[in-house]
Amino acid sequence: MPPAGPRRRGPAEGEAIVTSTVQDLPRAVALEGASNLRDLGGWPVADGRHVRRGLIYRSASLANLTEADQARVAGLGLRTVCDLRGEREAALRPSRLPSGAERVHLPIEPTVGASLRDLLHREEATGEDVVSLLRRAYLDYLARFIGVYRQVFALLLEPGRPALLFHCSAGKDRTGVGAALVLTALGASRQTVLEDYRATDRLWRRDHSLPEGTPKPLADALLSTHPELLEETLDRAIAAHGGLPLLLEQGLGLDAARLGALRDAYLE
Repeated sequence: MPPAGPRRRGPAEGEAIVTSTVQDLPRAVALEGASNLRDLGGWPVADGRHVRRGLIYRSASLANLTEADQARVAGLGLRTVCDLRGEREAALRPSRLPSGAERVHLPIEPTVGASLRDLLHREEATGEDVVSLLRRAYLDYLARFIGVYRQVFALLLEPGRPALLFHCSAGKDRTGVGAALVLTALGASRQTVLEDYRATDRLWRRDHSLPEGTPKPLADALLSTHPELLEETLDRAIAAHGGLPLLLEQGLGLDAARLGALRDAYLE
């Protein structure tokens, strides 16, 4: 028997069900002290259904939420916030969460920090060099830290957890891979996965601090999305596990019963 999934949250009696076109997605939550917070709900999946709204969110850091922001985030009904930042990142900028939201720290430690600092001090460094470093980081996410994402799925399947949000510092890379895995597991197409990923370019305020004097080409490469890196990361993980079904089952802990429970809970 499949494990009990989260209780679905539907419209209240008499409440209209609002539909959106794909062009309206993703649905962002405007905040003063944070950006790139949005609902994964609304995205279509292969069988004609859509991801249920109001249950899975992604964002950048929540360290600078104002009191008004905290009230708005509380209104989302968040019960679980998965912090994917490394130990030092999280300690330097603690999250400011509304009452009732449990922070679960699932660290994915940055792996290219020293190399990146060296690169930023090289006069001849280019944006392509930055992308090469980011590529190493992306591949690491599912080679070394796939267990973190497995824990995110385990939380999604725990009763009483919705709504759940996961985030890193920018909500772009570690969070982007996480969102790609969630949408893929729910049956979204690769095109949909990439559309959600690229939305960071217009929703994130690029307020992540870089060393003073960082050349614009390097800053742009660091602060932008890179769909080709996400695709390579997903493709390599799928190939390493012998196909998508085995990546879901062996890598992410989603056997047929758990995958069915996940889709029943999070798809309309």
